[in-house]
Amino acid sequence: MRKRARSLLLFACLVTQAMSTASASPGQAGALYVFEEARRLCERDDGALWGRSLCGPIMIVDPVDRGMVANQQDRGGVLQASDGAFVGQLPPEVMLANTRVEWSGTEWTQLVWPVPLEPGVLRVFLVHEMFHRIQRDLGLARNEAGNRHLDMREGRYLLQLEWRALAQALMADDEGARRDRIADALAFRHERRRLFHEAAADESALEVNEGIPEYTGVRLGLAHDGQRRAYAVYALARFLDAPSFVRSFAYASGPAYGLLLDQADPGWHRRLDADADLGALLARAHGIGPPDPAGHAARVQRYDRDGSLGRGEDAREQARAARVAAWRATLVDGPRLVLPLARTSYQFNPQTLATLDGIGTVYPSLRLTDAWGELVVVEGGAALVHADRKRAAVALPANRAPLAGEVVAGEGWTLTLAPGWTLVAGEREGDMTLAPGPH
Repeated sequence: MRKRARSLLLFACLVTQAMSTASASPGQAGALYVFEEARRLCERDDGALWGRSLCGPIMIVDPVDRGMVANQQDRGGVLQASDGAFVGQLPPEVMLANTRVEWSGTEWTQLVWPVPLEPGVLRVFLVHEMFHRIQRDLGLARNEAGNRHLDMREGRYLLQLEWRALAQALMADDEGARRDRIADALAFRHERRRLFHEAAADESALEVNEGIPEYTGVRLGLAHDGQRRAYAVYALARFLDAPSFVRSFAYASGPAYGLLLDQADPGWHRRLDADADLGALLARAHGIGPPDPAGHAARVQRYDRDGSLGRGEDAREQARAARVAAWRATLVDGPRLVLPLARTSYQFNPQTLATLDGIGTVYPSLRLTDAWGELVVVEGGAALVHADRKRAAVALPANRAPLAGEVVAGEGWTLTLAPGWTLVAGEREGDMTLAPGPH
């Protein structure tokens, strides 16, 4: 086990060092290289893993000027052929994100430049995003929930204990040792879901929506089992530094559970649907039942021997409580600009999201577009998207100067209004909102 652990961790360190990205705009050469890598990966799989080819339309978009290079013509005929690719401009109303997007009569895998430069990381990334394009057709898409518990002390602590056990399971040579570590991981998972009644449904939804694509990226993007396990161990370590686990955790959990399922039950893909739970599938494959609650303290001791992980989470919880109080004062209790949400597109960093006491999700950075225009939130600002996703809010400026014009701004945010929209008084005294037409 020690030899494998050293080799896996060495690979993970090398991958981490290579997580640089290309810096210039994509251009023809850069785009054609990405397209060729994508073609080679999807043809190597040839639909074997999921019964459906990953090959399809890909666009690469420069976020600065929204110039795009595509690997094929759009059905609407907007793009122009140019040296083995197709080029054009992505309209401002189209969402800009690494995901599936529909535009000009075509379902695309959209990639936002820059992309990862290191070949292994690039291949995982490409397969992940190509899978998103077919994910809905496979019946593997869910409505995501808040995962609020993963911003709380016990939720975070038990998740990290689960990850430590999963990492040891991935590095284990002995089948018995692997099963024991898996049992520990599942016990921490069980305890977390006992404490937070909504955890099972919330976590499973994101593990299907993002964990399965990331597992697919690791499985098909890397050619050898050792590389795949190393990448999964690396992911479990890399996401420890995420400011929040609320929406990022599945990128780490998905590959770990998927690869362990590959070892225990190679046919597990055929039984996967949108309601599946990866932990339950792995428990069934190994014949692992519910944990004995009496053994919980000993399990914790195995993975947090000196208590440093717990103490770190205690300190983080104190800081979180202060941030939540500040967000509540500005985004809930204080004067706000309330934005109605209907046909909304989001761009955000999933590692930065935080929950606000069941009210909604705080986005410290965000690009939000709707019929009324575009809201951009940058460092130093914050936006609250309410749990029902029918409205968002940002804090109005403290100086309370009148807001008017096509572009208005507050601390850390800028709102660019679409033609015909204007600011009006909100439902609550001191608030403002948006409405179409002259007022």
